[in-house]
Amino acid sequence: MQFYNVKKREKVEVDEEKLKKTTYKGKGGQVRYAVRAVDDDGTNLTRFVSKDDWDGLDVPEE
Repeated sequence: MQFYNVKKREKVEVDEEKLKKTTYKGKGGQVRYAVRAVDDDGTNLTRFVSKDDWDGLDVPEE
């Protein structure tokens, strides 16, 4: 899956076995679905995805 690394200022590819999925809940009840990973240089990466994409991923949930 592709992520944007803000330190490198470029897109990076991360293997699926390094991914974890999570949700963020806002004060108004909004739920955002995200996929998280850590790049090889230690940068935390987050990518927001649709609920359908999130449900389709077979990775552990945080």
